Amino acid sequence: MKVAEKVEEINDAIISLSLSAFGAAMAAKKIIAICQSGGEFVTDIDGSLSYNGGDAYAIDIDHQTLLSDFKSEVAELFNCSADIMSIKYFLPGNRRTLITISKDKDLQRMVNFLGDSSTVDVFLLLKDVAACNVSNISASRSSRTTVSEAVIPFEAPIDVAVDMTHTVGGFDMDFPNGDAISCIPIRVIDDKQRKAAQQWENTITGVDQRFNSFTEFREALHKYSIAHGFAYRYKKNDSHRVSVKCKTQGCPWRIYASRLSTTQLICIKKMNPNHTCEGAAVKAGYRATRGWVGSIIKEKLKVSPNYKPKDIAEDIKREYGIQLNYSQAWRAKEIAREQLQGSYKEAYNQLPFFCEKIKETNPGSIATFSTKDDSSFHRLFVSFHASISGFDQGCRPLIFLDSIPLNSKYQGTLLAATAADADDGIFPLAFAVVDAETEDNWLWFLLELKSAVSASRQITFVADFQNGLKKSLAEIFDKCYHSYCLRHLAEKLNKDLKGQFSHEARRFMVNDLYAAAYAPRLEGFQRSVENIKGISPEAYNWVLQSEPEHWANAFFGGARYDHMTSNFGQQFYNWISEAHELPITQMVDALRGKMMEAIYTRRVESNQWTTKLTPSKEEKLEKEMTTARSLKVLLSHGSTFEVRGESVDVVDIDHWDCSCKGWQLTGLPCCHAVAVFECIGRSPYDYCSRCFTTESYRLSYAESIQPVPNVDRPVQGELTEAGVIVTPPPAKRPPGRPKMKQAESTDIIKRQLQCSKCKGLGHNKKTCKES
Repeated sequence: MKVAEKVEEINDAIISLSLSAFGAAMAAKKIIAICQSGGEFVTDIDGSLSYNGGDAYAIDIDHQTLLSDFKSEVAELFNCSADIMSIKYFLPGNRRTLITISKDKDLQRMVNFLGDSSTVDVFLLLKDVAACNVSNISASRSSRTTVSEAVIPFEAPIDVAVDMTHTVGGFDMDFPNGDAISCIPIRVIDDKQRKAAQQWENTITGVDQRFNSFTEFREALHKYSIAHGFAYRYKKNDSHRVSVKCKTQGCPWRIYASRLSTTQLICIKKMNPNHTCEGAAVKAGYRATRGWVGSIIKEKLKVSPNYKPKDIAEDIKREYGIQLNYSQAWRAKEIAREQLQGSYKEAYNQLPFFCEKIKETNPGSIATFSTKDDSSFHRLFVSFHASISGFDQGCRPLIFLDSIPLNSKYQGTLLAATAADADDGIFPLAFAVVDAETEDNWLWFLLELKSAVSASRQITFVADFQNGLKKSLAEIFDKCYHSYCLRHLAEKLNKDLKGQFSHEARRFMVNDLYAAAYAPRLEGFQRSVENIKGISPEAYNWVLQSEPEHWANAFFGGARYDHMTSNFGQQFYNWISEAHELPITQMVDALRGKMMEAIYTRRVESNQWTTKLTPSKEEKLEKEMTTARSLKVLLSHGSTFEVRGESVDVVDIDHWDCSCKGWQLTGLPCCHAVAVFECIGRSPYDYCSRCFTTESYRLSYAESIQPVPNVDRPVQGELTEAGVIVTPPPAKRPPGRPKMKQAESTDIIKRQLQCSKCKGLGHNKKTCKES
């Protein structure tokens, strides 16, 4: 019996000693908790949760770490309150169920559960958003768009009981209130993903290492910290010196860099490379700034300008194991773009140099700008000599005026003057970048445009009648014809009548307005406006007071060649939409490059044409010739002929006139005129407008636009010689994703609410006041 008692005492001592050793080992064990926020959860096919995007930080914890200390450090890193924070984690091998850490014992259990693992995924959830099963802590604007999309319904794992109580390795664990919710994970970076960061281990080599700038030094330091896995804090960070220390209290790692005397180089003067914080065990990916990501992606962005933020985030995760949300990737792209293209602000200061370079490389071009009293940018006008000469030599005297909003950093508007070449292609004549679309800016634009176009021809302008254009055109081009843009006119009619008539009634009136505008003769115009009068006498009066002589074919005196709207230059506007985010000088140069390429391409293509007219006009004339074969011509006195078909029309070949008005409106002989030519043995080609010939087309593109060198990187001495300071305009891009200009729609009528009870407009049955 005594022997048995002795053996039991020895066994108890061994167990006590083992537990003490186990406790000491656990106390010495350090775990890397990789904490991340700002991304979103997705449910995989097998029901497990995976995470995309977010910011990451790494924190050392061990068996003795207190939950309050852990929360305080996490709250400091993510700039949130520890009081509203809930921390959760996955058990090893189970990514379907989350465990809540609510007390110190829970944190110790997490360390115990990890076994030999040195890292753990930690999930941060704010209590005020727990109800919707989403933790979205990122301060970026785009993060709020993922709240509804990131909700992931809980699915109990197949091998887990629904009571949410389990035992793993002898430890009990509970799920408070049965919560297993989606939140923001802190993702472990595997060895394959870390390989990309290893190339940065020697970006900092030690004392006497030199850099070209403090920016280059800071970038190298950031990569070095990611490769070696530690966080740092700036003690001094200015234009003369940078002093940095390890973020961990008591760690001796330090580095100090300053300018090398009598040079512009930056040199590391002091460095203690030793860490006592075990920071080198921290995984890469805990700390990725927009500037760092921008420096990583800029080379790829140079090759692929349309590099999408979504692709950026995926590439950074795959190559460096760092997860970004959309907003971070988008801002990193903006930084990389500025690194490649130069500063938006500096581009404005380059305008004097840029304008001189345009005039130097393209003699005869007009490039001028103006500033406000405070030297801030006001407006820029550009018209290349090749465009000026091409319009005068080969294009018809028809100009379209329109404006396009710019979604650049400093906003603004682009005013454009485009023409039509002999094949009805877009021919950019001039454009201007202005701070806003105002009456004063349009007046200035038209004054500059007048210096570019010949005064020997009477020009027809197709443009809006608002924003001072009606008054400005009459003042500057006193003998011109101003055709009101039919689309703008219809939009104003719809706007003025909104709330008075139903959707269907307004649609009929707008259709009748278009019919009245296109009607070639007075009787057709009157018939269409009478239809409007039948719906609304008020709308009928509006139409008659809208100056039909400026928009109706039956009254208009100029030559529009069947072009009724000012948005003719859609291809040119598409070029602008591709370049509008560039700094102003590079945006203008991008447009110059597009125009230069188009001129060359069209010149080469036209050299293959063998017809007298351009292809599109040749096709239209052939259709008229086909129709003319069924018509009967009656000879009359002199140059006048009677032509019979479905109607009876009179053709005067000496005055290029037909009673159907088709000849006058299009510039090509109508089927009635063609029938007369075939009858008397004349060629219809002799009666086509010169503006439609292949010869005119080639004259339009005879001159070339020349490259303008050093636009993105001008020589500093050349900038100094300009002597004029230009600062950006005060307006900046508003917050949020920019709205893209939608393609022009033929349907300008939007349906209104109509009450089913009182039949009134603008409300429904529930909000009807008569109920």
